[in-house]
Amino acid sequence: MTKEAIPQEERPIRSDTDGLGPEDGISAASGHAGFLPQISLPFETPGKPVAIAEMADLFGVTHRTLHFYEEKGLLAARRSGTMRVYGAADIRRMAVINACREIGIPVAVIQELMEELAAATSQAEADDIFQSALARRKRELTADISNIHRQMQQIETLLSGEEEAPGTSRPAPPSLTDMEKRCLALMAEGYSAPRIARALNLEFETLREMEDGIIEKLQATNRYQAVAKALLLGIVQN
Repeated sequence: MTKEAIPQEERPIRSDTDGLGPEDGISAASGHAGFLPQISLPFETPGKPVAIAEMADLFGVTHRTLHFYEEKGLLAARRSGTMRVYGAADIRRMAVINACREIGIPVAVIQELMEELAAATSQAEADDIFQSALARRKRELTADISNIHRQMQQIETLLSGEEEAPGTSRPAPPSLTDMEKRCLALMAEGYSAPRIARALNLEFETLREMEDGIIEKLQATNRYQAVAKALLLGIVQN
């Protein structure tokens, strides 16, 4: 991907940041440095806040990507004179965000993950939260692989001219309550579980139980498969 041109004024870090230490770069997105999983980086963490141009170079992303993460509340640059700068805490957060994006975790899910990490009271708890997120993603990818194999087999069947056995038909859509349909529609829009709970005025645990029930009714293995099946069955609109 071609990076955006770097405005001249963003290239250097102003001298008035030289006296700032790593903790001065704590992001407003997190409120405090907190506990984050340890992500190996291919570079040495800078000892002072960095400008947006350097931040983009460190992670191989564009300025637009960093602005997008700020809009989503995942990062929060601060000003040093006319410069947008990021501190050590922001770099640690970006390492987690970047790792999640590289394995295909949606931004909405990353928002939910960062909320969970913000509530962690120890490094061990933060590490456990991240490991659980990775395990969930692995299960999702495994399920996706199974679906791809099944779909490839179906394509081969169609290409070979084989027809479905007489009397077979597409299964009818499952029966969902109005609240479940509203929940499913928000899931299809990429809302995280906490946001859906707030939108529907439900307790978080009640919302989780509802999501599990929707997934079971659609005979899916996770919320993403449930949304995909709902789209195919016409339960929610694309």
